[in-house]
Amino acid sequence: MIKVLLRQLRPAFLAVVAFTVICGLAYPLVVTAIAQVGWKDTANGSLIERNGVVVGSELIGQNFTSPEYFHPRPSAAAYDGAASSGSNFGPTNEEYLDTVADRVAAYREENGLGATELVPVDAVTASGSGLDPHISVRNAELQAPRVASARGMELNAVLTLIDEHTTDRPLGILGDPGVNVLELNLDLDG
Repeated sequence: MIKVLLRQLRPAFLAVVAFTVICGLAYPLVVTAIAQVGWKDTANGSLIERNGVVVGSELIGQNFTSPEYFHPRPSAAAYDGAASSGSNFGPTNEEYLDTVADRVAAYREENGLGATELVPVDAVTASGSGLDPHISVRNAELQAPRVASARGMELNAVLTLIDEHTTDRPLGILGDPGVNVLELNLDLDG
């Protein structure tokens, strides 16, 4: 009876060990090695360095609030990668609608826009992750006069920087062109 049981358990045990080695050790090591060889920057978080110091990632939004900087999308996660999430409010939730209305008013005031000026949706709503590093080109263009004034720069120089930091649609067809806020602000400081 015990011999029969051991004969049946041995293949199961060997299968667990084999699949643990293959799927839990070999496969992750091979994928990590391929990523490090072929896409090292991306595999390591697309980090941005200035003078040998990591200042952020091109993939994670950071909060900028000073008038001389472009401001990112609002974040439901307070720009904390460990707390990445949306607000979970639906588009008819009264609290959400009040928050968006407050953000629209603040955006208009901060950027000197009239009451009838359309505000880009990405300027007043958080992304699904709460960490989106990009804003729309229109959002950047509406912020440009404030940034130029606060920095004492020509508006055309700031608009040129926006153009230089505008990325095309992913795969040429998905989404809309965007502007990476961190990279643009770093270039403004440089």
